[in-house]
Amino acid sequence: MHQGQYVFSQLMRQLPWHTFRRLVRRYHGDRYVKRFSCVDQFLCMALAQLTGRESLRDIEICLRAHHEKWFHLGFRSSVSRSTLADANESRDWRIYAEFAHVVIAKARPVCGAEVLDDSLQHSLYALDSSTIDVCLSLFPWAPAMHPGCGGIKLHTVLDLESHLPTFVDFSPSKQHDVHLLDPIAIKPGAIYVMDRGYLDFERLFRLHNAGAFFLMRAKKNLQVSRRCSHPISDRTRTVCDQTVVLAREVVRTKYPLPFRRVRVRDGSDGKSIVLLTNQFQLSAVAIGTLYRHRWQIELFFKWIKQHLRIKAFYGHSPNAVKTQVWIAMTVYALIAVLKQTWRSPASLYELLQILSVTVFDKTPINKLFSEADTHVSPDDPAKQLILFAD
Repeated sequence: MHQGQYVFSQLMRQLPWHTFRRLVRRYHGDRYVKRFSCVDQFLCMALAQLTGRESLRDIEICLRAHHEKWFHLGFRSSVSRSTLADANESRDWRIYAEFAHVVIAKARPVCGAEVLDDSLQHSLYALDSSTIDVCLSLFPWAPAMHPGCGGIKLHTVLDLESHLPTFVDFSPSKQHDVHLLDPIAIKPGAIYVMDRGYLDFERLFRLHNAGAFFLMRAKKNLQVSRRCSHPISDRTRTVCDQTVVLAREVVRTKYPLPFRRVRVRDGSDGKSIVLLTNQFQLSAVAIGTLYRHRWQIELFFKWIKQHLRIKAFYGHSPNAVKTQVWIAMTVYALIAVLKQTWRSPASLYELLQILSVTVFDKTPINKLFSEADTHVSPDDPAKQLILFAD
């Protein structure tokens, strides 16, 4: 039963804090800390994500305006921007990364209600990266391709059923995307959808040997030899379906097996794209449909850049950047799972906007999520001001 807690406290109570404290002990996060523990640091950064704070000074001013509520919000010490900056620089980012993985793992069964294809027996993941421009003088460890520019590349593996990230990594923007295939844990039987920037046959052969499938666009200069062609059921959507091998001997040593080459048409403009995969069981139409789901990761990057604080960082070191992004991912997963739990009709954006102005209220959180509906009634006529009279 609701006991009059603040909305922020009700949100934070949904997190597995026993796991967080275990991670703090593992990485010695609170060693030599007399006040402002890792829990306080997480609460500050989570509050900054929910309320859209733009800087450390902004966080400090916001909390000082509600200093009488600190204890009931979960804080056990005062908050200053210098203390928070030191914590972001020194506390091990792996605490927040592993905690985010735990929260996402608990959220995936709840958020994985979307069925991409009833006949699909494979897990579907999308791989991509997004670049965040930064000032090279403040982030000297993140050089970009162009001299004098800086950038941080956010590499992500997105579960296309739950729309939650399963892997996040960071690198300077000059590093090529294909290196993402090295650290990820390959799930046997899963299908990994990616763009042509990940075309590296040695790494793809390693993925194939792990029992997984890849689906990606082919580069225009790729040279292959056709082994055979497969019958096509729908000529309006599929141009050809072939089994091919690499033509050049030096490249074929990296991927010696045949793979599938499918040319599909884009329904919007009639143009065609060439797809490569080691999946021979699905139909050509299903292959084209699965690749279209890759666009979900582009929408994911767009959403988190617009609505979470990951484009402007509170600290300049790699540790501070990783800490901020992983806490943002935890907040994203928390809102997503509560939306599904309370079956809220509002979108994630609408819920985030509602929470941003109600975190210091004492409204029951189930009421906020279950009754959030921003749709305008059709009975209410839109009233628009007339700027120019006739």
